[in-house]
Amino acid sequence: MTEIRLSGLIAPSFHRLHNELKAELFEEIWLKGGRGSTKSTFASMQIILGLLKDSEANAVVTRRYQNELRDTVYGQFEWSIARMGVGNYFKFQVAPMQIVYIPTGQKIVFKAADNPLKMKSINLGKGYIKYAWFEEVDQFASMDEIRNILQSLFRGENKKRISFFSYNPPKSGRSWVNQEAKTQKPGRRVHHSTYLDVPPEWLGDRFLTDAGHLKKVNETAYRHEYLGEEVGTGLEIFTNVELRAITQDEIAIFDRIRQGLDFGYAVDPLCFERMHYDRKRRRLYLFKEISGLNLFNRQFWDKAQRYNDVATIADSAEPKSIAELKSWGMKIKGAKKGPGSVEFGIKWLQDLEQIIIDPERCPLAAKEFINYALDADRNGIIKSQFPDKDNHAIDCVRYGLNDDMKDRKLKAARSLY
Repeated sequence: MTEIRLSGLIAPSFHRLHNELKAELFEEIWLKGGRGSTKSTFASMQIILGLLKDSEANAVVTRRYQNELRDTVYGQFEWSIARMGVGNYFKFQVAPMQIVYIPTGQKIVFKAADNPLKMKSINLGKGYIKYAWFEEVDQFASMDEIRNILQSLFRGENKKRISFFSYNPPKSGRSWVNQEAKTQKPGRRVHHSTYLDVPPEWLGDRFLTDAGHLKKVNETAYRHEYLGEEVGTGLEIFTNVELRAITQDEIAIFDRIRQGLDFGYAVDPLCFERMHYDRKRRRLYLFKEISGLNLFNRQFWDKAQRYNDVATIADSAEPKSIAELKSWGMKIKGAKKGPGSVEFGIKWLQDLEQIIIDPERCPLAAKEFINYALDADRNGIIKSQFPDKDNHAIDCVRYGLNDDMKDRKLKAARSLY
């Protein structure tokens, strides 16, 4: 095998940490930072080097949801192995999802954490699990959940084990992952990196332009997303909302109309939102709402049929209601859902430069977007999951933008590597 020269593969900010890992000084490596910091590249390359060094070592790489594995961590290893010039020595499989080092049969296994049983059914063939990598660790519920997974992975022989935890720090300093990273523990190393630590030519002009633009228009968002800073309490989920009147002159030139529908009746309100999505400026305008309790589908349709100029995307959990509205002539279809779709949708909305809501035209949306906040447990620690309450208009907006979110997700996945 040819010699692997790492100076052109690992950003300078990671050189010291690489030497520390080479000497096996730590058991937990917390890699936090902003976009473009190359922390995921570093983690993947360290695991590859570890397997090449120890012929008995294997690795398990995990994310919260199954559908996130292929285009993120698995793709990251494909890219890293190619960049290191050792592609001929590895075999890539997707069913089961694993990468095998051909000379010895060692494996890098990819598993989702949405089903704990998946962590107990790993077939290595030989050796032991030396490395575990939790990508986007802030998506996990708590450190207790991660400890349970590690207990399953690292049981058996008394050998050196190393865990990687990579993430962009949440806004709130009280979130569990930010609290955990501040807790001193023997064998733990916390490393913070940003895109400013990376050679500019590695990132490209487009990345640097986007970062510079966000710094100009929203410095707080820039500090959080690109510098990986905790920029506040973070309890409020949408900090990009503006409540103001949207004029008829503005509405008259809206040309990218989207409509969403969240069903409800007795306890939860039915909610319909009509909006304009300015893709170029990444602004969303909410300017018409139909909502209320005890609102039958026929009553809703009587109010909504004047807005049948574009298709409405509704909650697919109610196919009977969708079929009923369609039989009356409504242009309607169900939203495509999947594991992690709620989290992705909310983060997509958070990433917009502005969500402009007319509070008089859309009172439920105005109330929900402004007041939607993270919950804390009885110890005051912020829960990582987005709360499933008082979010009917928010769900409605997510459904209405389902196709736009899907397009953005595909483009992002294709541009990662």
